[in-house]
This record gives sequence, structure tokens and C-alpha cells, in this order.
Amino acid sequence: MLEKFTDGITNKLIGCFYNPPTFCCNKIACTNTANGYPDVDDLNNVVLIRVYGNKTDLLIDREKEIENIKLLHSYQFAPSLYAIFKNGLAYEFVPGVTLNPDNVLQPELWSLVAKRMAEMHRIVDAKDASKPMPPMLLKKMERFFDLVPSRFSKAQLHKRLEGTFLPVERMRQEFAQLYKRLETLNSPVVFSHNDLLLGNIVYTQDLQKVTFIDYEYADYNYQAFDIGNHFAEFAGVDTVDYNRYPNREFQLKWLRVYLENYLLKTDITVDEIECLYVQVNQFALAAHFFWTIWSLVQAEYSTIDFDYAEYAFLRYQEYLAKKDEFLALNYQN
Repeated sequence: MLEKFTDGITNKLIGCFYNPPTFCCNKIACTNTANGYPDVDDLNNVVLIRVYGNKTDLLIDREKEIENIKLLHSYQFAPSLYAIFKNGLAYEFVPGVTLNPDNVLQPELWSLVAKRMAEMHRIVDAKDASKPMPPMLLKKMERFFDLVPSRFSKAQLHKRLEGTFLPVERMRQEFAQLYKRLETLNSPVVFSHNDLLLGNIVYTQDLQKVTFIDYEYADYNYQAFDIGNHFAEFAGVDTVDYNRYPNREFQLKWLRVYLENYLLKTDITVDEIECLYVQVNQFALAAHFFWTIWSLVQAEYSTIDFDYAEYAFLRYQEYLAKKDEFLALNYQN
């Protein structure tokens, strides 16, 4: 039996069942409707099939994605990969519920996310540890910029976008200035998820654990980008509300838990937290820029029913709204 789980904004996700499942909320296989979480034992008969969106190979290195899944699975950070086909892959289903703007604020959940991210950043190493790995951010952004058309194929779409985003060289220069500033922060380069939106985090209540999924953009990158990008995703995707961006009090608690698990010590200093706080919020600006340009490319090529142009506006408007405030943050040890 096949059942469509979700229409993501990059791919389609389909569950392949040996035995017919019971569904709740029309989103995820679930036999335990009392608490909304699935019964692990009843879900061993499902394999997930992810079908790539149109032209997403322009944005995503699929060979690298497969390497990432295998690498992360060897460290028990990613589900098992069962099969690869021309336009997708089949992999292990992780039972649980994806996070959302409400439950991500629960201490028992966000602390698991902070710990898991810290473990990934600390544990997953380069094959040749003696050779520093370059951050992917600049190279990937250059690739995205090159893919933005000078004229969009749909006249109405082009007219909608040209006043704000075109010519794209102006956007490229804006990002170059931001990146030059971010380089001075000396954020460590670690193996990062780079797309830790709430829907890419599965909480399994029975095991009291979270699992990160969809490693399409995973690569070595700035530590602060991965965290800042995650915080920016508190706003949601289907209904975006940047008032949900975590406040300073929440961030400081989250960053303390993260640092305790990243540095493997309990005596985290205020200075260490404040330094990371500045880095994370300034790199959150880069995350907004990253997904703005990504959205422009998707607006031209994707066949998924999603308003990428509107999403580009939302991300860029938030970048502009927070730019001065976040870049004014300063920390000196």
C-alpha cells in the first residue's frame, strides 16, 4: 500500500506499507491516538520513498547527499538508506512526530534538539582530520546566484520579482558584504545539517530522542549558521510568523545546553554563551539570504504547488528588518 505523507517544498514523500496502516491527523502513520504519537512496533512495516522535485539537482548535489546519509548513518545520526533510484531514494522510516512552532518551545524537546545538534557537530569528523574542511556557505551561495535567471520565464513572475531582486548582481554584492563581516566572527566549521527546519526533526516519545532527517544540504559549514538557521525556522513554513523567532532568554538557555554537549563540560561561562549568541544571530541573517536566493531559483524551476516568490519576499524582508539590529550585536572577551 502506498500513502502520500506530505508535499514538501522540495520533494514528495510517500510511505510504502506492507500492511495497511491507521492514520491520524492525515499526516503520519499513527496507531496511538491517545497521545498523538505513533506506536513504534506497529510501524516497522513501512519504507519511505522520497521523490525529488523538478530540477532540484540544480540546487542539490545528489551524489553528495548519498555520501552524507551513509556517513551520518555510520555515526547513528541518519536513518538507513535502502535503495537509490534515478529521481529519489528509499530509506528507513523514523516513527514519531515532526516538530512545530508550538512543541519546539517545550523544554523536553528543545533540549533534545540542542544536544543532538551538538553531538553531530562534535562527533562527525572529516575523513582526513588533518585537512581543514572549508565551509560550504560561500560556494553554495555562488551556485544559487548563478542559477537565478536574468529574466524569469513567466512574465507575471518576472514583473513581481524584478523590482526587489533583479538585477541579481545587486543581491550578490549585498551578500558579499555580509559574508565579509561574518568571516570575522571565527565561527568553527563543523559538519552541519544546514536545513534544520522543524519538519526535519522527528521526536520519538517512547525513546525520548529526536532524529534529524533530509540531509540534502548537509556539509561542513559554520557552526553558527546551523544554529541560526534552526532558530529562524521557528517561524514555520506554511504559515510564516517571525514573531516566533526565539528571544534572547530562550536562546541563552538553548545555547548553554548546546555548549555543555559540544564542549563536554558543565562549567560553561557567560562569556562563552554570549560569544555564541552574537555569532548565531548574525549568521541567522545569512540563513535568510540563503533561502531567499534558493526560493528565487525554485520559483523558476519547481513544479510543486508553493508560492516560492512570496517566500523569497518573506525571507528577504526579515533579513532587512533584522540586519541592523543583529549586526549591531557585539561581544568582546
